Amino acid sequence: MDLVLAMVIAVVVIALVFDYTNGFHDAANAIATSVSTRALTPRVALAMAAILNFVGALLGVGVAQTIQGIINIEEAAGVDGVNAAHALTIVMAALIGAITWNIITWYFGIPSSSSHALIGGIVGAGVASATTVDWTTMVDKVAIPMVLSPLLGFLGAFTVMTSILWIFRRANPHRVARGFRFSQSVSAAAMSLGHGLQDAQKTMGVIVLALVAGGFEDGSRVPLWVIIAAATAIALGTYSGGWRIMRTLGRRIIELDPPKGFAAESTAATVLYVMAIGLHAPVSTTHTITSAIMGAGATKRFSAVRWGVAKGIVVAWVITIPAAASVAAVTYFIARIFLP
Repeated sequence: MDLVLAMVIAVVVIALVFDYTNGFHDAANAIATSVSTRALTPRVALAMAAILNFVGALLGVGVAQTIQGIINIEEAAGVDGVNAAHALTIVMAALIGAITWNIITWYFGIPSSSSHALIGGIVGAGVASATTVDWTTMVDKVAIPMVLSPLLGFLGAFTVMTSILWIFRRANPHRVARGFRFSQSVSAAAMSLGHGLQDAQKTMGVIVLALVAGGFEDGSRVPLWVIIAAATAIALGTYSGGWRIMRTLGRRIIELDPPKGFAAESTAATVLYVMAIGLHAPVSTTHTITSAIMGAGATKRFSAVRWGVAKGIVVAWVITIPAAASVAAVTYFIARIFLP
């Protein structure tokens, strides 16, 4: 088999493995609050999340195109693809960096960002290989939304929860809780759809990078088989579950009740839709839902949020891109020893 074709197949397989790990790593993002408040049973929640992750992945390709634009893979491949193997090595190193960081944070139950691990991997491999990185895209589509999305999540959930407390201030608390358990089924569904819309597209973007590097695509479109494959991988990963991180999001940050869970999920889902459809920005579902949970919990009193746990999560956010970038860079240098 031709070396370039073999490498393209290998990169596609690794990308789908990353998509699968993204699914089980981020399953908690969509359903942890609903499970912790007993609005949904774990298995029902996971099945719903998996199905809607698949559906969400079919709703657009704007985020995938942003991922494609982070590095100039055509430059790395050279004229007529003379350096195609080299360009594919870059993409492979990026994926290995992201997967390694995903596994580390999953093992320790840290809800870090799979999205930013992937972006960090791409940047790290790009810099290590002296490939042009589009820093304008990194600032406009990654850095600014990276800061803005959790801020909007926190403030939005705080506002929604404050409104709920005011609107239902004279209502029976038990009746309100029952009503919001049903509402949480809807908000969890919206969150699952938003997760598929955001995260599956990032894998699509990487696969298209590999196809462009190998000379099989020109980067102007995302092939249907790529969309279906990415959607399937993230759905299967989601159904396999992410119990360690679910415990962190569902219980360790704040003791949630159904109204707080609804406020957090509905706000986070809204932010994901706006960023994906309006700005084509690959934001982190983890950052967004975690911040929204903090915002909803802070309406009770700021001390109700376990800020020590939150601090550890924020530290993971900060180091994710450079950590994944470092692993990708080391992987690239090692790969160059064995590959042309």
